[in-house]
This record gives sequence, structure tokens and C-alpha cells, in this order.
Amino acid sequence: MFGILLGLVVLMVLAYLGWSIIWVAPIAAGVVAITGGLDILEAYKDTYMGGFVSFAKDWFPVFMLGAVFGKLMEDTGMARSVAVAFTKVIGTQRAILGVLVSAAVLTYGGVSLFVVVFAVYPLALTLFREANISRKLIPATVALGAFTFTMTAIPGTPQIQNLIPMDYFHTDAMAAPVMGIVAGIVMAVGGYLYLRWREKKMTAKGEVFTEPKDNKFINVEGDTPSFLLSILPLLTVLITLNVFGWDVVVALIAGIILIMALNISKFKGFVKTINAGAVGSVTAIINTSAAVGFGTVVRAVPGFERLTELLMGVKGNPLISEAIAVNILAGATGSASGGMGIALEALGDKYYQISQNTGIDPEQFHRIASLSSGGLDALPHNGAVLTLFAITGMTHKDSYKDLFVVAVLIPVISVLVVILLATIGIF
Repeated sequence: MFGILLGLVVLMVLAYLGWSIIWVAPIAAGVVAITGGLDILEAYKDTYMGGFVSFAKDWFPVFMLGAVFGKLMEDTGMARSVAVAFTKVIGTQRAILGVLVSAAVLTYGGVSLFVVVFAVYPLALTLFREANISRKLIPATVALGAFTFTMTAIPGTPQIQNLIPMDYFHTDAMAAPVMGIVAGIVMAVGGYLYLRWREKKMTAKGEVFTEPKDNKFINVEGDTPSFLLSILPLLTVLITLNVFGWDVVVALIAGIILIMALNISKFKGFVKTINAGAVGSVTAIINTSAAVGFGTVVRAVPGFERLTELLMGVKGNPLISEAIAVNILAGATGSASGGMGIALEALGDKYYQISQNTGIDPEQFHRIASLSSGGLDALPHNGAVLTLFAITGMTHKDSYKDLFVVAVLIPVISVLVVILLATIGIF
């Protein structure tokens, strides 16, 4: 037990310091292996790499195709077109809502979080300038739209955080729709009301828009396809995945083919774009696989049985212990998919068995795992948070407090709300 906790501390501290989880996870797994009485070389070559390779084998196509899909949406201007259309409809007088909805639509359509940030930031800058709102609120606004309810809560989202639980609980992307919608409303409405309150407070104190010193990430150039054409690939992925029940790999391929068909005049740039998306996906899949490998070693040591007993011994609904496990591990790794991967690799079978024995719908375990992955993951060392600050030119001191409220605190509250409602029989 001490070794498992020590391994988690090593993982969390080194990740917080900015060290790559690709080589930090094996070190943390080594700590767990040594204190758990395992042969360290065997634990690395067989146990750790077994979990690593197994996850990569199952999920690399989704990571790679998702990254290519997002990169094509970005480079063809389609992502920008969708964002511009929604901000125009909503108007500059509701700048925060416009940015939030634009980011949410792109994320729910399958565009990766990192691409969404690049696509939405220039529009956020324009809207916040016209509305005279402090740029300090831009990171929290984008995070609310991209890192929360559309990533983990809204049924059918093709984001990886909603897809990973399917293998463990034998569910689909629409798992526990009512539970997901309720959690999504808590996050979206709660976050939006908080940001509007902060806007008024900051404006009253004289904190208004100031021009950024560095415009290197602002890109509004290039041809922008029509909104109707641009929204089609997003709808294609969602409909083929959730209505026709196609495998997510096939759904993403359909979306990619449609993007290229609708932008055939830009075919000369497709190879470069696809290369960039494919290469970018490698780091993402290796990061998550490294985290899963750590979870595999944790499951192999004797102390894991005691840890399992403690988690399963949490009084009340077993969804509570699942939420605790996923949240803690997502926070430790600074990764929603990585933390959930560790938790479900170690405990997924246990929770599925509990669902069979207690009659709790496995879809509820799926949704709670997904929701919980989007809570403590957005701590200061999270990669997406660091990227968001780099793009917007803000610092943790400038904007993290607001981002914490909308991307950590309120999502955790949403999990508590739906678990309470599930406990009293609402779901």
C-alpha cells in the first residue's frame, strides 16, 4: 500500500514539474514494483509494457484518426468557419456565451481540444475586445466549452474520455444519457453564470480588455468554407457513431473523407496536414499508454488487493468509490484519459462485476468514470491547461483561479449531484 501511494506521489510530483509521463511513468511503476516485491526488470518488460502495448493496440487508430480529423478541420478553415458562424449568431453583446458555444460545438463534433483552442482564440479575442471584457477570462471561457461537459458529459461525444469506458463496461458512447445531460447542465449553466458574475466584478473594478503583446498564435487568414459545408463532417461523425452505431474508427474515417471531398481544391496540402495530425497523435497515445502501463503494475502488486478493499469499502453507492479513484488518478497524472486509463485498467473489471451483482446499470459506471476524468485532471500541470495559457498569453496567476472553478470545481460538483440523484433512484 505504501509503495502504491509512493509511486503515485512520484508520478504526480514529476508530472507537476513538467517532466514527460513517457519516462516518468516507468520510474513510478518501478517504485511500486520494488516496494511490492516484484522483480523490477520483469515488471517493466512484461507487466508494464504489457499494459502499455495492450492499450496502444486498442486505441491508437482512434487517437490517430481523431487527430487527423481535427487537423483537417483546422487547416481547411472548417473549424474556424463553424466558430465564426456561432459567434455571429450569438453576438458580441454575449461574448462569453459566443466563445463557449463555439468551443463546445467543435469539441462535441469530434475536434480535439488542442485544435479547438487554436480555432476559437482569435474569435474570442475579437469578441472580448468589442465587449471590453478582460482577456483574463478567455482561458476559463474556452476551457468551459472544450474541457468539460462536451468532453465527458453530453451523451454521444466522440472525445476519447467518453470512449475509453466502453471496453470495460460493454457500453456505447450514448451510455447513461439522462445522467450525462444533467451533469452537463450543471457544468454548462454553473460555469457560464460564474463567468458572467466574474465579468461584472472585474469590469466594476476597472479590469477591462487590453491588447495582447504577442500575436503569434492569432491566425484569421485563409479561405473560410461555408458554415453549412463545415458543419457536415462534425454531424457525420456524430450521426454515424450514435445513430447508425458504426465503430468510431469508421465514423472518423467517414468524417475525414468528407472533409477532403468538400475541400478537393486544397488537395495539395492534404498530405502535409495528415502527416502533422498523425505525428501529433503519437505523443498523445504514448502518454496515455504510459499511464495505463503504470496502472497495470499497480494491479500486479499484493498491496493492490488492500487498496481495492479500501475503495470498495467506501460506504454508500459504489459509484462514489469509482469517482474518487478516477479523480485522484486524473489529478495525479494531469490527464483525463491517462488517469481514467489507470483506474479502469486496475479496477474496471471489479466495477463491472459489481454492476452485475448489484443491478446498477453498467452505463452509470461508464458515465461516472467519464465525468470523473474531467474533474481534477485540469490541475495546474495539465498539458491542455499549459497549452491554453501559452496560446492566450495568460499566466496561472492571471487566469487559473477562474479556470479552476469552471474546469475543476464545478465538474466535481456535477459528479456529486448525479451520484446523489442515482443513489435516491432518480436515474
